[in-house]
Amino acid sequence: MSKVRQLPGGGRAVEVEAARLPGWFERFVGNHGGAESTSVGPREVRVLAADGATARVRVPFEELAPPHGESSGLDVDGLVEHVSRRRRTGLVLVRHGAHSVGVAEGERIVSSSTDRHYVQGRNKAGGWSQKRYARRRAGQARKAVNSAAEAVVEVLLPEVESLDGVVLGGDRRALSELEEDSRLSRLLSRAEPRVLEVAEPRLTVLKEAARRANAVEVEVRDPQE
Repeated sequence: MSKVRQLPGGGRAVEVEAARLPGWFERFVGNHGGAESTSVGPREVRVLAADGATARVRVPFEELAPPHGESSGLDVDGLVEHVSRRRRTGLVLVRHGAHSVGVAEGERIVSSSTDRHYVQGRNKAGGWSQKRYARRRAGQARKAVNSAAEAVVEVLLPEVESLDGVVLGGDRRALSELEEDSRLSRLLSRAEPRVLEVAEPRLTVLKEAARRANAVEVEVRDPQE
């Protein structure tokens, strides 16, 4: 089943795997009276349906090769070819309770590091006890992020020149803390804008992320939105 999330201001984002993208667009235009036009740019492809509905894809990884421009009907062959390309991808999945870092060739994990960390849950008690608890929890969370950073240094930094892209997943706050490590700035600056929503990172979740890394999010807005 496709992963769907609601977009701010209306509409929805549907995660679609590369192999399913042609059929997805055919169904989209079929459900909306046909395809009016397709606009293709280096970083965005937008399909306008006859009833005014739109489907937009932000092009992942490198820019989409020419030709660019607007054409009548449905024209997503270039996009499909682009996202179907086999890539070597760095994956960084981080939550305060665990991390999983790896290199994927296509959908296959070729090297990885996964670990879990103990981070206490939130305490509703007040007073000095709560303050000590909060400090202890913050220290545990920082230790967990530092452990994730070491895994990135060990697994991904030696491979940085061979990677076609970097895909992040997990908790945005933990990822933001990871970005504070100056050793990782060059690698993380290449990360895709889309952050994967994932369960607690472990090897099975990392394998799923390798598959999802080459999917795209199609932003769908109906005529009234």
